[in-house]
Amino acid sequence: MKQLVRPSRLAPGARVAVVAPSGPVPEERLQAGLDVLRGWDLDPVVAPHVLDRHGEFTYLAGTDADRAADLQNAWCDPSVDAVLCARGGYGVMRMVDLLDWDALRAAGPKVLVGFSDVTALHEAFAARLGLVTLYGPMAAGIDFIKIARAQDHLRSTLFAPETVRTIASDGTALVPGKARGVTLGGCLCLLASELGSAHARPGARGGLLCLEDVGEETYRLDRYLTQLLRADWLDGVRGVLLGSWERCEPYERVRALLLDRLGGLGVPVVEEFGFGHGEGALTIPFGVAAELDAEAGTLTLDEPALR
Repeated sequence: MKQLVRPSRLAPGARVAVVAPSGPVPEERLQAGLDVLRGWDLDPVVAPHVLDRHGEFTYLAGTDADRAADLQNAWCDPSVDAVLCARGGYGVMRMVDLLDWDALRAAGPKVLVGFSDVTALHEAFAARLGLVTLYGPMAAGIDFIKIARAQDHLRSTLFAPETVRTIASDGTALVPGKARGVTLGGCLCLLASELGSAHARPGARGGLLCLEDVGEETYRLDRYLTQLLRADWLDGVRGVLLGSWERCEPYERVRALLLDRLGGLGVPVVEEFGFGHGEGALTIPFGVAAELDAEAGTLTLDEPALR
């Protein structure tokens, strides 16, 4: 697995577009997020359909065509330096096939930020554009609005990525050791759901795989992991970083499952690495060569996430 193309870092005054490719966005949380971005001396612009709600399927932020058009237009706007997703939920898988990948590629590399359901975009941007993306807090998310650690780590990654080349967590080793590879991953249920799609990576070979999820019963997590194993998607993975498993209780049972399904891979595995749906989530770049030290709980990037 090769390192992907790194977009340019942001500078004060940069224009950032906020889009909603997944679920509906509460207006008060969007406004609070925009205030944070303005406080960073950024110029946020809101895509036309961010506050939409689908007429029948109210778990979607508007129609598939409108959500795709917002992302497409934001990415292809030469005045926009970064695209930030407003929130997760569900919906990216419904709209990702409507994107014009030739046009997105022609627009050149930019920063994409999001997590959870945005996993499907991280996969597609890696597979179709060969681009480093940021798995981090979203513009209308509670973490982004209220939690200093989440804000500070994302801000440093965007403006001064050389200061966060080593991402240190409170994680502990489920399987000790060190490993080198290229970062990838996201929300476990989305990675399993993406298997066989036109935008999915062929597998995690040569990678440092980041996994997390939210609100799942243990048997469902078992199903997702077993599906990835049966599809040989985890063959050749170099190491595994486990983020938050918010509302996947009891965690002791989840930990036992993760060790049962991943411990046999023969690679370092670190738990509680601090990214994903948990409070104060760290920003993890995907597509960057790095070294994992499971016992130290660190991920050290070979180069800053952004140029």
